[in-house]
Amino acid sequence: MEEFNRLINDQLKTMDKLLLLQSEIERCQDIEKQLLAIEEESEAVTIQEEIQLKKQELKSIHEMFEKQTEEVIRYFQQGQAAIR
Repeated sequence: MEEFNRLINDQLKTMDKLLLLQSEIERCQDIEKQLLAIEEESEAVTIQEEIQLKKQELKSIHEMFEKQTEEVIRYFQQGQAAIR
């Protein structure tokens, strides 16, 4: 049970990272819209690059979360099989 709790805690931490990064991307996209509206092309390009980096990081964290989910499911199924 202790291992299961550890796996769940790791997954919750990863979910927090996902949510934080997602909100940062949204904030950057808002800034990008504002910069484009006032025709600050060079600044908009910089923020677009930052958005792309954050999206790559988000993808990486999302993949980690999926692996953690699979690990939690496997652990749970093994525990259920041991009970039977």
